Amino acid sequence: MTMRRWPLAALLCCLVLPAWAGPPAGSPPPGLAPERMAAYARSHMVAAANPLAAAAGRTILQAGGSAVDAAIAVQMVLTLVEPQSSGIGGGAFLLHWSAAGRELRTYDGRETAPAAAGPNLFLGADGRPLRFMDAVVGGLSVGVPGAVRMLEAAHRAHGRLPWADLFQPAIALARDGFAISPRLAATLQDDAALRADPAAGPYFYQPDGSPKPAGTLLANPALAATLQAIATGGADALHTGPIAQDIVAAVAGAARPGSMTLADLVGYRPQVRDAVCVPYRLWRVCGMGPPSSGGVAIAQVLGMVERHDLTAAGPASPDAWHLLLEASRLAFADRDRYVADPDRVPLPPGLLDRRYLADRGGLIRTGESLGRATAGEPPGKRADFAPDRSLEIPATSHMVIVDRDGNAVSMTTTIEGPFGSKLMVRGFLLNNELTDFSFVPEADGRPVANRVEGGKRPRSSMSPTMVFDRDGRLVMALGSPGGARIIGYTLKALVAMLDWDLDPQRAVSLPNLLNRNGPTELEMTPGAGPLADGLRRLGHEVQPMTAPSGLQAIRLLPGGGLVGGADPRREGVAVGD
Repeated sequence: MTMRRWPLAALLCCLVLPAWAGPPAGSPPPGLAPERMAAYARSHMVAAANPLAAAAGRTILQAGGSAVDAAIAVQMVLTLVEPQSSGIGGGAFLLHWSAAGRELRTYDGRETAPAAAGPNLFLGADGRPLRFMDAVVGGLSVGVPGAVRMLEAAHRAHGRLPWADLFQPAIALARDGFAISPRLAATLQDDAALRADPAAGPYFYQPDGSPKPAGTLLANPALAATLQAIATGGADALHTGPIAQDIVAAVAGAARPGSMTLADLVGYRPQVRDAVCVPYRLWRVCGMGPPSSGGVAIAQVLGMVERHDLTAAGPASPDAWHLLLEASRLAFADRDRYVADPDRVPLPPGLLDRRYLADRGGLIRTGESLGRATAGEPPGKRADFAPDRSLEIPATSHMVIVDRDGNAVSMTTTIEGPFGSKLMVRGFLLNNELTDFSFVPEADGRPVANRVEGGKRPRSSMSPTMVFDRDGRLVMALGSPGGARIIGYTLKALVAMLDWDLDPQRAVSLPNLLNRNGPTELEMTPGAGPLADGLRRLGHEVQPMTAPSGLQAIRLLPGGGLVGGADPRREGVAVGD
């Protein structure tokens, strides 16, 4: 196969926004990048977490590539320039819309536990759960990576350009170097475990132990060689042979070793699953099903609040937010008890039953908070599980892409916490996704649905989402990183666009407000005081939130064209032609 070389200049040129632009979108809320306006395009668009990654995807679209082709290019560049969040050592969920076939397909590239892992994986010798960061650092937390196998399967079904061509932007950047971004530089501060890794330490840190500052030109020849091997040999180059052997050796040789074997890597298979879709007012909202809890939780919230008029209240209304926050409490209570890997723990079918959601929504009191909610008893429940209280660290990345034929991708991709397990192999970091399992396998004599089991996929909150109109046409695609807060971030942007008619940029810029069945978490921007006071009067314990979302969204305009938004809290951009 002839390999095409993509010069770095070709990438950088694509950072310039197209000359054609639509009308101004209005200013975002106070305190959140007032200069940020929505991006407009006629033909195709990419919104991603880093300008170089978005540029790589745009280059692929300009060359006639499909949305999946562009997603592969974006992911490979993110592995290099945003290594704290995602990469080829992790996993992903991908929603794909085929405009010609009018088909929505979801791809599950979630990591799996090694075959030898068991329910007591994160219990110490005393039978108590390990401290979270003690479990994260080292080989014990590393799941079998799934992103590359999943992308290969999606490319086989939906790709246009040759697989190898899609790696060339990332290979060129890894070989020639990229400027460390301010966000990456900030994330490197005070990470002693990353600094101690024999490969990651010299790569990210200076001889005196200080992190390399923003603007430093950072080349990664080891990653360039790894990407070239995958470009030539496909996912097998990662899951078999020397790279796989080095992954297994790093996991086994860590201070807290894991049990991953070559057989685990060879045997990994992505899954194609049914989307979770629910009607909501004039639209049909679709998301990822288990092992993601995101699609189910968002569907439940929408089902509970649909009977209320959120439009009239508006985004500044404590009463409107109260309804959303209380519904979220109820959805999280169900999530923590019932949602896990569907191949091991089937989802109760009644969780999305309209009557069940109406009954759950009836628990919401319009003038007073419920406090901590308890899980419901959905029709079709087959087992009695204990609630799960596992943590999810707010790292991860999201991209949305629409190609010239109207095909679309919404993909959330992750290695879990910042820099994953802190183990670097051949230029990329290994995930710590197994810490998304419950550390405690049972409680009060009942098993936890999300307990560790060999070959099982840990529950996730990743929420790639698409919305369709009554005629089945794609209206928008969106999603966010952010650990368990992903559900609230995505819900905020979704309601802002559907109920409050905000454009994608204003929707993602709106202050974040969410509830995970505990305190109500509010991003305290300068104008947030009255909303906080109103929620307190309704009985909410309001807790200031500083963790940044990383929302990306694209809306398809009825008359043709695209409008996109990227979260001003991170470094993402929306670009197109």
